[in-house]
Amino acid sequence: MRQKKGFVLRNVCGDNVIVGEGLEQINFNKLLTLNDTATFLWNETGKGEFTIESLVEALTEQYDVDPDVATTDVKRTLDRWLELGLIEN
Repeated sequence: MRQKKGFVLRNVCGDNVIVGEGLEQINFNKLLTLNDTATFLWNETGKGEFTIESLVEALTEQYDVDPDVATTDVKRTLDRWLELGLIEN
């Protein structure tokens, strides 16, 4: 998987949000606010190709979280991002 081009992380009034930039994202009329963990995952996905497993590994290295909990959280986050068109297979 990878991030779709044209979506960027911005800090707006102290909140981390993903916004669409460019004509390709003209139909993306949302601001998606991210918590610290989701911000970490977004930054990880911006490094290039990724898998659920690579994100779980990065998350468990960064935070004190059980791998099963991390897997559930990563899957839930990626499912939402796929639904919104922020990432692609």
